[in-house]
Amino acid sequence: MAKKEAAAADTQTDAPKQDGAGGLPLFYKQPTPLDAKKHVKMGLKKDFGLGFTKEVNAVPINMIEMPQICHFYPIAFSPDENATPVALIGLRDNENLFLNAKNEWAENSYIPAYIRRYPFIFSEVPGNDQLTLCVDMEGDVVNEKSDQKFFDDKGEATQLAQNALEFCKSYHAAAQQTIEFSKTLATSGLLVDRQAEINVGDGKKINFSGFRIIDEQKLAEMDDADFVEWRSKGWLPFLYAHLFSGAQWQRLTMLLNERLAAEGKKSKKK
Repeated sequence: MAKKEAAAADTQTDAPKQDGAGGLPLFYKQPTPLDAKKHVKMGLKKDFGLGFTKEVNAVPINMIEMPQICHFYPIAFSPDENATPVALIGLRDNENLFLNAKNEWAENSYIPAYIRRYPFIFSEVPGNDQLTLCVDMEGDVVNEKSDQKFFDDKGEATQLAQNALEFCKSYHAAAQQTIEFSKTLATSGLLVDRQAEINVGDGKKINFSGFRIIDEQKLAEMDDADFVEWRSKGWLPFLYAHLFSGAQWQRLTMLLNERLAAEGKKSKKK
């Protein structure tokens, strides 16, 4: 459709990675343009769950989400020239602390749009501005037995496909706004590299590094002309949302300690 943990030793956790295997977007394995002829029998598995997020500790977020994200997750920025904003959802490699054993998200917690968009995504057609709606043709996500079809018998897009198209349109627009914000932030001099040292009990610590945050002192000393320009673009609330999100490091630490305690009980039973 177009349009290592040990007492007296630190564990080093890498920063979040934004790409999946082979340079594909995070989570996606076989993003394929939806085609009425090829995929008329294909549909989305009902309640396929959020298990695809199990082994990530951060996900990209859009700027407009930051006022909501800051109440649930720390917000950081990738260390590259893109300075992509991300929500941190884990403190160890390959671990999402907000997903339980049943692949259910933590109750009453905001789920980032990047996750809610899956398995749909837009792809750009080289040479023009056309966007094509794609779906990840993973066996765990789609099949021909599902009654949640992408197309009806006449080859017309179903409500599911139409809703996915509209969501991807909104997401794409927000992502474009975020790119401008992030690239300006990356060259502003406001971002600094940070490393978080997390105490997880029993003398154990986790060092979480490879991310950037806004330096409050540098923000306070920001050039007046730049500050006025950022205010005119409506960016200031998102800067403050990032700063407020720092309080959520404590929540992540609590969730990790709960996970470690549960792991400890399991190992004792064995």
